[in-house]
Amino acid sequence: MSDETTSTPAAKVKVATVWLDGCSGCHMSFLDIDERLIELAGRIELVYSPLVDNKVFPEAVDVTIVEGAVSTDEDLAKIRKIRAHTKTLIALGDCAVTSNVPGMRNAIGAEPVLRRAFFENVDLQPQTPARHLPTLLERVRPVHEVVPVDVFVPGCPPPADAIWRVLSDLLDGKTPPVSQLTRFGA
Repeated sequence: MSDETTSTPAAKVKVATVWLDGCSGCHMSFLDIDERLIELAGRIELVYSPLVDNKVFPEAVDVTIVEGAVSTDEDLAKIRKIRAHTKTLIALGDCAVTSNVPGMRNAIGAEPVLRRAFFENVDLQPQTPARHLPTLLERVRPVHEVVPVDVFVPGCPPPADAIWRVLSDLLDGKTPPVSQLTRFGA
């Protein structure tokens, strides 16, 4: 027998990213981390994301990054499930933090938006789609109005450097100085 001790590699932090009602700009900014993604990949396991093939949200996630506002019944069910299975929830971008552009329909209401999209703005066959269309909530809401949020990262989209710093600090057990890294609309 050998006297050498074998060490078990540290478990990677389980990270998920989610896209609700938004433009995917925050995910694009996340990808703009560029070569630092390789360093990040050494520290995390990406367990759910529009960027990977997993279709079911896992039971236990350490950090979930949420982009977009809550505007449909599907968004509402998804964010509640995510919060129930996530230790640290990050609202990434102005849509997740304030409801931003998706929230502009709040002044109009869901029915007029549907009427405009599917009846007034078409020349051929005006109709409500026959395939499943999620039910619009009467009011678009930022994530924190539906579930507790641990970290708010504003920006439209937040800069890649800010996303990198927030994730790095969280992985290092630090509180990220978000207000020094980004601002609304930045």
